[in-house]
Amino acid sequence: SAGTANFAINIGGQTCTLSRTVSASSVPNVCNTSNPTAIVDVVSTTGKTWMDRNLGATRAATSSTDVQSYGSLYQWGRGSDGHQCVNRYTGDGVTTSSTTSTNSSTDTPGHGNFIKEGSSPYDWRVPQNTNLWQGVSGTNNPCPSGYRLPTEAEWSAELTALSITNVSTAASSVLKLPSAGRRSNIDGSLLYAGSFGYYWSSAVSGSDAPRMHFNNSSAIMGGTSYRASGHSVRCIKN
Repeated sequence: SAGTANFAINIGGQTCTLSRTVSASSVPNVCNTSNPTAIVDVVSTTGKTWMDRNLGATRAATSSTDVQSYGSLYQWGRGSDGHQCVNRYTGDGVTTSSTTSTNSSTDTPGHGNFIKEGSSPYDWRVPQNTNLWQGVSGTNNPCPSGYRLPTEAEWSAELTALSITNVSTAASSVLKLPSAGRRSNIDGSLLYAGSFGYYWSSAVSGSDAPRMHFNNSSAIMGGTSYRASGHSVRCIKN
């Protein structure tokens, strides 16, 4: 487990303390408890350290359509309660979460169902809470200790620095971003897997939330999605 261990060492009558910090090697995966998400760091040319795979993924992407790298699809601001689970391929050990039309009035719904919402404000939580997911201590932060959701500025900087302009360059970059698709806020169906990538930021914009997305011809940090939509989460080190 993660933490700092302190060891008292006595040499020639002199006592000193040796401290060793150990990082967690994986993130628990409630979608398949026998297959946690490994924590493997990569450093971008921006100097930022990122996890090399999406939360819920079996491995880092080997291509834009590598199904084992797709991982989970989170509703913005929600914790890892099981709603994010999506069956990606036969034998992945994951069952796609059930859906419900009942909104949550709190930050923790108390179940793992994907909450559908086709009416304003298109959020799983009503009333809305804009103070979720910001920073390592943010409420419902699904990332491992010391990691968090990236900001809009951080996503923008990566697109520029790594020359990410479409699905191909997203997957071939050091971040290895696959086209994992998204989950509909209206009915919970899986859309655009293998064609589009949608990645949440920690920000909010009105009743929606900004996301980074890419397809065959573009990649931008711009536009917003309904918070009840399911998008990928890629964690950045604080």
